[in-house]
Amino acid sequence: MDLFIVYGLTIISLIITLGAQAYISSSYSKYSKYRNKNGLTGYDVARRILDKNGLRDVKVVETSGYLSDYYDPKAKVVRLSKSNFNESTIASVAVASHECGHAIQDKEGYTFLRIRSSLVPFVNFCSYAGYFAIMFGALFSALGLIWAGILAEVVILLFQLVTLPVEFNASSRGLKAIREERFLDPQEYSGGRTVLKAAALTYVASLATTIIELLRLILIYGRRDD
Repeated sequence: MDLFIVYGLTIISLIITLGAQAYISSSYSKYSKYRNKNGLTGYDVARRILDKNGLRDVKVVETSGYLSDYYDPKAKVVRLSKSNFNESTIASVAVASHECGHAIQDKEGYTFLRIRSSLVPFVNFCSYAGYFAIMFGALFSALGLIWAGILAEVVILLFQLVTLPVEFNASSRGLKAIREERFLDPQEYSGGRTVLKAAALTYVASLATTIIELLRLILIYGRRDD
């Protein structure tokens, strides 16, 4: 019965991950084909939001990759993927607004962003250390090592929990800027909101898959601890 549950959890995790990726890809792809009526590129939108919020020192640069957009709090740079930086689509406006939301959070000292930033080095260590601990623990039947790896997974889970309010808040700030500055007209606004909702769901999906992975590991190794 436990084996059946373990396989079931693995399948559920896979479905959630692939479903979230498919949803964000389809939503982004759809609205990256529609040119916004104001003809604003992601760069234009980002620059306007940053300047309005007293962040003229924050640069907006182009970066490689697909959906590789992010705000770099150390360098004080909003990095937009090539299509979002150069193209004037509904999707590019939404993504640029979201990343600027992070820059505003940084300026205001948003609590969850500060917590997340402080956890990054520790989480990066735990992601690698936890993987190898579980792998070698299973290989050498070292339950203590396995449980250390599971504990590292718990740290990653906590990091993802902190990430959720950061991402939802950034999207809220981005949508507010879109409304106030009228970057998109009312018909286009719903498309921009859809893109940001889809992006937010990927973080929810990541949290869900981590919870499922923890349950799976506990089911596999918990009985061996008896």
